[in-house]
Amino acid sequence: MELRAAIYNRHATRSFLSTPVSKRILEELFELARWAPSGGNLQPWQVFALTGKDLSDLRILVHQRWSEDKRETPSYRIYPEDLWEPYRTRRWEAGAQRYSALGLDRSDASRRTLEEMNLRFFDAPVGLFFFVDRRSTPLQWSDLGMFMQTLMLAAVEKGMASCPQAVWAQWPTTVAQFLGVSDNLMLFAGMSLGYSDRDAAINAGTTPRAGLDTFATLRGFPEPGD
Repeated sequence: MELRAAIYNRHATRSFLSTPVSKRILEELFELARWAPSGGNLQPWQVFALTGKDLSDLRILVHQRWSEDKRETPSYRIYPEDLWEPYRTRRWEAGAQRYSALGLDRSDASRRTLEEMNLRFFDAPVGLFFFVDRRSTPLQWSDLGMFMQTLMLAAVEKGMASCPQAVWAQWPTTVAQFLGVSDNLMLFAGMSLGYSDRDAAINAGTTPRAGLDTFATLRGFPEPGD
């Protein structure tokens, strides 16, 4: 598969088939992702992968605490306070697209429905957790993001799908205790991984992207024909 095709075909998948993912395939994905760039070659990422009973046990535990409203304090703010334009509108429109695909409105009940789906890893056969050392700077955070993107593109090449999930950053204590990770590691995000249910309505569309003119400034380049 060409890189261009992998980039265009990667999108946040929110409904998965029950088809299992083998340890061998997961190791192949990690083998590719470890070549992601990192400042000073620190390679600051730590990844935990769950499937089978381990994943089921975590889902049950988190669902119980979520049902009892035992919310936890994230280790970092996921979105800025008073999100400004155009980002506020982009986030709202992306959410509206998800609710519409599920036939939901934006009520509290609908938001809880979508959150519960998130905390089930959208029924994916593999749940991933990404950690970074708490002493890290924003540069190492960006390194981790590039690692995750490389992993997701590698998954597309294998005919697989994924969904990066910041929602898991809201459950740092439960996840850390379940996994037995050291206190110096901070939970950055989770990710659903598996094979897309292509018949699911929520997987039918992709969120749009802003045009080049909204973010790219090119200076000193000659115009065509100059």
